[in-house]
Amino acid sequence: MSAAPEAAGANEAAKEGGGRKTLLLLGLPLVLAAAGAGLWFTGILPPLLGMGHPQPAAEAVAAAAAPRPPAFFDMPEIVTNLNATGRRPVFVKLRSKLEITRAEDSAAITAAMPRLLDLFQTYLRETRPEELRGSAGTHRLREELVARANIALTPPPGSMQPAPRVTDVLFVEILVQ
Repeated sequence: MSAAPEAAGANEAAKEGGGRKTLLLLGLPLVLAAAGAGLWFTGILPPLLGMGHPQPAAEAVAAAAAPRPPAFFDMPEIVTNLNATGRRPVFVKLRSKLEITRAEDSAAITAAMPRLLDLFQTYLRETRPEELRGSAGTHRLREELVARANIALTPPPGSMQPAPRVTDVLFVEILVQ
């Protein structure tokens, strides 16, 4: 009788050892695959395997590093009244240039000119003369006109053409009278 319990204990020990081996044989490849995927998707593994992005030629690097000169678009002169209190009207005369990212966008700006002038004049008519005084007033005016220009130049929905981008409004003349 003592032989049977010893044999049963030996079989259980063998089963536990076999279970550990099976777990080790199945689990180790899964852990290695997960670690490899983590290294791959973080971008560490491809350069180590020589699969990184090919190094660009020196000319391509120089061309990419050289900034494109800005292009300027002359806006027509705007003369409109301001939102002044009192009986005497106050007018503003504004001549400006738009700084755009690409010279090719001039045609799109010309096509959107009625919308652009409408947004500029509407904003100016709601502006009080006190808001245009000083460099802070000019800075606020510039920011508002850049925002409105970019709104006016957005292409219609569904259009595949890239939107022209206005980076700055340069004032040639501002006269408040």
